[in-house]
Amino acid sequence: MTGAERGRGRWWRPRSLRTQLLLWLITLHVFAAVLTAWFSFLAYGNLVHNALDDQMRLVAESYAGGDQMKTPRQMDGETAFSRGSFVVQIWSADGATLRASSWSALSVPLQPHAGFSDVSTGAHAQSNWRVFTAEPGPRADQPRVQVLQNEDYRRRRALRRALLEGLPIALLLPVALLILWLIVSAASRSLRAVARDVASQDERSPTELSLARVPDEIAPLVGAFNNLLARVRSAFATQRRFVQDAAHELRTPMAAIGLQIENLRAHVPAGEATERFNQLEAGVTRAQHLIEQLLHLSRQDAPAQRSAAGERVDIEVLLRESVSQLMVLADARRVDIGFEGRTAAVVVFAPAAELRSVFDNLIDNALRYAPEGGVVDVRLHTVDGHAVVDVLDNGPGIPQAAMGRVFDRFFRVPGAAAGGSGLGLAIARTAAERHGLRIELRNRDDGPGLMARVHLPVLPA
Repeated sequence: MTGAERGRGRWWRPRSLRTQLLLWLITLHVFAAVLTAWFSFLAYGNLVHNALDDQMRLVAESYAGGDQMKTPRQMDGETAFSRGSFVVQIWSADGATLRASSWSALSVPLQPHAGFSDVSTGAHAQSNWRVFTAEPGPRADQPRVQVLQNEDYRRRRALRRALLEGLPIALLLPVALLILWLIVSAASRSLRAVARDVASQDERSPTELSLARVPDEIAPLVGAFNNLLARVRSAFATQRRFVQDAAHELRTPMAAIGLQIENLRAHVPAGEATERFNQLEAGVTRAQHLIEQLLHLSRQDAPAQRSAAGERVDIEVLLRESVSQLMVLADARRVDIGFEGRTAAVVVFAPAAELRSVFDNLIDNALRYAPEGGVVDVRLHTVDGHAVVDVLDNGPGIPQAAMGRVFDRFFRVPGAAAGGSGLGLAIARTAAERHGLRIELRNRDDGPGLMARVHLPVLPA
């Protein structure tokens, strides 16, 4: 079975509950209509058969009961076949001679036994006849009477009656399908509401789904899903606690190691020992940075952080503060950093700390990958009428093959210089998406380096 067949199911076993209900309802109605018509055909056929047999007997007795034999009224074949008129035959007492007949073209001999019998005069349906042969009269010379009726007329009459009995069910089918469609659509609205609740879940803090409007048949499934969400919340909480505890426990000893290394610097002799000491100091600095990033990440993932109240933040003021605070880091790496604002005042409604996390991490990432003596530019301007913030560096950029993974936690571009933690871009994107910002990374077209563009949301009026 192909993937497409598995997705939509076979025609007799569709995946859609609505389609299954409609399919089974159509089958049920068609079966009920056929069954009703069949039983009506049998029951009414038997009723018609008995009623017409009684009429045939009465007609025969009316011709045979008098002292003077009546002459039957003439008819044609159309009357006998389409209207089911009785064909009356008057035979001689010995049955050898047909004295009179209402339709002389019908050649059915006098039956040897009195009563009802079925006679066929040919291969087609209209050749079958129902025959009633009256008893011989009390006198030896009294003529014999025989009455015939076409069997095909009887079947047609019973069939019409059966079709009329099944017609209400056939007419009810589209109405029933429409009603079922409306009922299933109304019932499925609750399922779509559950699907919307599931789709809107925050993967870091899933909440239980409401059972208020869920059908009883689906309630166990939703309950099981809520149990799963509870376990997921517990797993995330355990993960956050572990990261927070580990980072807090490591912060103090790493700070102590950093102080010890700083105190030892004056006692390190020149030469190869100095180079090894610098490598040790860089490793400790990187570990301290990683610990701080882990603490920031755990605070960012905490539910309480996501409920922080927003405020009106002037993006230009925020960017100037970020650039000013990171100036010390830029000077230490001999990188020229600058800010340029070429648009009117841009205001974003969000927590200032979250926005600072976005831009600080992007600027810090640019400073880390810019070469010594390089340039990092922070620009606030508009593109196609929308405000954006560009953070540009003239570093090595990012290989196209790794561009899809740069926002993954702990991912570092192969061959990148030591010092990064692989968390900065992940922290920036998480904070940005939470407040309607979008980060776009691409290599610069005007030379080497990377451009990180932040698309700012429009402040509601």
